[in-house]
Amino acid sequence: MELWFSEFHAPDVKHSIRINRHLYSEKSDYQQIDIFDTPEFGKVLTLDGNVMLTERDEFIYNEMITHVPMAVHPRIRDVLVIGSGDGGVVKELTRYDSVQRIDLVEMDTQVIEACRTYLPENACRLDDDRVHIYYDNALRFIRRCKNEYDLIIVDSTDPFGPSEGYFTREFYGICYNALREDGIMVNQQGSPFYKHDAEELQRSHKRIVSTFPISRVYQAHIPTYAAGYWLFGFASKKYHPIDDFHPEQWKNLHLGTQYYTTRLHIGAFYLPAFLEKMLEEVE
Repeated sequence: MELWFSEFHAPDVKHSIRINRHLYSEKSDYQQIDIFDTPEFGKVLTLDGNVMLTERDEFIYNEMITHVPMAVHPRIRDVLVIGSGDGGVVKELTRYDSVQRIDLVEMDTQVIEACRTYLPENACRLDDDRVHIYYDNALRFIRRCKNEYDLIIVDSTDPFGPSEGYFTREFYGICYNALREDGIMVNQQGSPFYKHDAEELQRSHKRIVSTFPISRVYQAHIPTYAAGYWLFGFASKKYHPIDDFHPEQWKNLHLGTQYYTTRLHIGAFYLPAFLEKMLEEVE
């Protein structure tokens, strides 16, 4: 008998992955956590029935949410990461010797422990000396922070359930206050393809535009996410993601990536016409 995991991307659209084994299944205080082993995508982490990452394509998401701001801001030392309990974003950040502190705020201890056990390739740098893990609600944590971070990466789940508060005007204002005068905030913005997701994108973009003087959206193609098409938000007090981008400086770091390149960096901000129109409607 074949076993399949299925996720609804829209009421009439379902994405299914055949699984070999169900490795982990626990209900935490916040959400249902499952990890599957699959023939095509390797291990797959899901929360409340939604795919968070797969071993096959996690590098796309983690590289694009991390290296884009790191290649723009020339002096990132202190970073706050919200969510990302699997450790993938932290792993990318620790590749930069210039980063001195990474504060990771994850409300669900069981996510981190499950990933340490079943996704060690992602969680392998959570014990880096620069990483400080706080099990807390991010809204409560960040309210205590003023002018403290050069970069905030909001790697939350979608704007429903436990992460709903991370897409509000209040939250973006708190992030603004926690950033230094030249700070950057990057967040996942979901997919613009299906109607419900597109409406959520417009709402969050409108709130970010009203908070930060510079706000742009950029894209990546991630096979296991809705429509295979995913967006990120780049918001900054000072730096423009293209005008202030110096590709040669980033290339000189010789980091080696699987998806991100300096040419792709620029191209990611050139959006298709339907998406430009969607964003212009709320700007």
